[in-house]
Amino acid sequence: MNWVKKGVIFRPQGNRDWMVSHAAVPFADGLGNSTFRVYFSGRDRFNRSQTGFLEIDLKEPARVLRLHPDPILPLGELGTFDESGAMLSWIVNQGEEKYFYYIGWNLGVTVPFRNAIGLAISRDGGMTVQKYSQGPILDRSIQDPFFLGSACVMKDGENWRMWYLSAMGWKKKSGKLRHEYLIKYAHSRDGILWERPGIVCLDFQSEEEYAISRPCVLKDGGEYKMWYSYRGKSYRIGYAESPDGLVWRRKDEEVGIDVSETGWDSEMIEYPFVFDCQGQRYMLYNGNDYGRTGIGLAIWAPQT
Repeated sequence: MNWVKKGVIFRPQGNRDWMVSHAAVPFADGLGNSTFRVYFSGRDRFNRSQTGFLEIDLKEPARVLRLHPDPILPLGELGTFDESGAMLSWIVNQGEEKYFYYIGWNLGVTVPFRNAIGLAISRDGGMTVQKYSQGPILDRSIQDPFFLGSACVMKDGENWRMWYLSAMGWKKKSGKLRHEYLIKYAHSRDGILWERPGIVCLDFQSEEEYAISRPCVLKDGGEYKMWYSYRGKSYRIGYAESPDGLVWRRKDEEVGIDVSETGWDSEMIEYPFVFDCQGQRYMLYNGNDYGRTGIGLAIWAPQT
């Protein structure tokens, strides 16, 4: 692979209460032709994440056509699983509805936070959403005892498939708590009730690694391809392939994108979202500081 970077397409200006900083975990939803709605998570002055969107045309991606003034996926009520953050992770079209899978945040006491996966549903093409329930559809369990999040969901024939972040625990490193998490698999008949067989799809490749997140899976013919973030000293984007979506082979050396020498994505790159439009493959991703420096765009160019 060879990804050609096109630079930053959006950077928060600090002029919205819900988006004082960050534009993290981008997701592009097609509106027709080359126009896309890009959902992302901004942070307020209390460091709480909420989901909003902007619209762009891939023919001129750095020009924002529209920036919605308010978040469409707000914080939950006091005491609920998403009272400290509601970050969109994935969207699936289901008839005339759109299923919004999102990461809900709670602050912790003995540990900094815990996450779970929530569902919201849009019946107007993604302009507004209603939360399916006050509680999460996937939370801590026997299979996932610490926390979970960053879901990628695919309707594959009659089945629904999910690749999601699952935490293995917390460890003290240099006097600070550090989470460890990797990618697991779940399946469903309706996209709401999920079975978790405990299958680990992506595991660490070295002792330095401790986090793998934000899986993005595409099915090319009979082969599954996944892009994701993995972290040792700092985040990088990785790539893996699978014949069945269950057993994966990491091929990070073939991902074709890395940090830049200078600038907004010179320290880390993470949270990739890969999508196709009019025969061309694109990637949205974040750079330094987990989305504080904005959203970037790259275009796939086959090597010759």
